[in-house]
Amino acid sequence: MTNHPSEPVPSLVTLCHITYALHALGLAIGAFGASTVVGAFVFGWPSIIAVIINYIKRGDARGTWLESHFRWQIRTFWLALLSAVIIGVVGALLVIVVIGFAIWVIGLFVLGLWAIYRIAHGWLRLRDRRPVLPA
Repeated sequence: MTNHPSEPVPSLVTLCHITYALHALGLAIGAFGASTVVGAFVFGWPSIIAVIINYIKRGDARGTWLESHFRWQIRTFWLALLSAVIIGVVGALLVIVVIGFAIWVIGLFVLGLWAIYRIAHGWLRLRDRRPVLPA
């Protein structure tokens, strides 16, 4: 007999859709606003609210297929923040030799694409009522 995760309550599934929407809003603000995609994602209020909700409600999802979505969103946020800091520091150190500007531009662009992929992939898996990561 295999151990299958239990079914989450519908309101928690809806809340997870809302947190994906908040993360997507943060990315969209960066894509169409004056900041970078990843800058708006990790420092903008939509994603900060979403990650707070993720932390508060992840315990309610424990043992369900929805648990992976809360973990996925939390990891996406923190990995994006850590990567942005690393790109910023390396770019600042290399700005003296001009290559730092390229590192900032290319690094933040690639990181923005990665964040968009993570949110889109997770949200599509949620729509299909499937976990994001293997249990």
